[in-house]
Amino acid sequence: MQALRKKLDEVEHKLFAKGKPLEKLYPAWEAQDTILFTPGQVTSGATHVRDGIDLKRMMITVVVAMIPAVLMAMHNVGFQAHTAFAQGAAKLDVWQEAIYASLGLGYDPANMVANFVHGAVYFVPLLAVCFAAGGLVEVATAVIRKHEVNEGFLVSGFLIPLIVPPTLPLWQMFIGTVFGILIGKEIFGGTGFNILNPALVARAFLFFAYPAEISGDKVWIAADFSKVDGLSGATWLAKASESGMAAEGLGALNWWDAFWGSIPGSMGETSAAAALIGAAILIFTQIGSWRTMLGVTLGTVAMASLLNAIGSETNPFFNVPFWYHMVLGGWAFGTVFMATEPVTSPFTDVGKLIYGFAIGVLVVLVRVINPAYPEGMMLAILFMNMFAPFIDHWFVQANIKRRLARHAA
Repeated sequence: MQALRKKLDEVEHKLFAKGKPLEKLYPAWEAQDTILFTPGQVTSGATHVRDGIDLKRMMITVVVAMIPAVLMAMHNVGFQAHTAFAQGAAKLDVWQEAIYASLGLGYDPANMVANFVHGAVYFVPLLAVCFAAGGLVEVATAVIRKHEVNEGFLVSGFLIPLIVPPTLPLWQMFIGTVFGILIGKEIFGGTGFNILNPALVARAFLFFAYPAEISGDKVWIAADFSKVDGLSGATWLAKASESGMAAEGLGALNWWDAFWGSIPGSMGETSAAAALIGAAILIFTQIGSWRTMLGVTLGTVAMASLLNAIGSETNPFFNVPFWYHMVLGGWAFGTVFMATEPVTSPFTDVGKLIYGFAIGVLVVLVRVINPAYPEGMMLAILFMNMFAPFIDHWFVQANIKRRLARHAA
């Protein structure tokens, strides 16, 4: 390791140091150097250490909390595809047949190894393209601004592939990631300055720019439906929008299937159980706010119960109870990993509760009142991202007024 350290220092001195030919690319060099070794710079002067955690440790902890969702994503992608194959409603592509033949795998939904392999064939390329696009933007902006490349994209790089369909074209993943990181974060000043969640900005761009590839029934299952008709890949939210709790809607489906995640949907959002494990990790490490999660839960319960009491003869989604809302679509994943993002959510304790409560109310309203768009979690979080600074400002000013009144002479 000492020989490698010496060699890297020599390259830096010859090419990337101040006044050298590649001086402008120093941020890119420094990024790879700090991956291998601890930075050589130390803080000079008086320092004030408030916590033992830094940005890198925080990002890595969030990624660890997402591991159950990543594993479930790969398993469920394969499970849904193999279910379609077993029912004769879809066929393997030529490249899929070659992979299965070389590995000796069948396409039985009960074969967990085959499920993971099939899911990885879709998830890993999307993950790689996402990191390539995000890394390109991060390095480019660091070079332009002449500052270090930070770890701000690490979490977004995992979030974006988890909130899109497995069939999303790779070139759209690249464009969407560039848009989300550049427009959602970098134009505001980079990590810590963005007002919107970059991953959700990327998904919003993809949803409105390429609706055919990110909506509809057949994009949610990694299988070829063009050869055989007979199986719909409609998400449970779509079924709830059309039939509510009737026999042809959620009434014919098992709640536990949605809780464990064996239903069609975005790759990482289908399993509420995986999100619950992530929530436990984030709350235990004090990185994710339990107040925000509690607020989303209370808002969802309140609004869903109110709409259940009102009822509707024309809109069956009015009758869907809150416990179904919590396992459908991106509710659980968004509550745990999106709504709790510290940069785009309030800092005050009561503000987090109000912020989360408003998200819970809005997601149910969007789902129920607008049947044409049955998801709602993305729009609810992005909408409340814009109000987070106002919520903090209101509570800070209220606290200042109370303290002035308390200590007035």
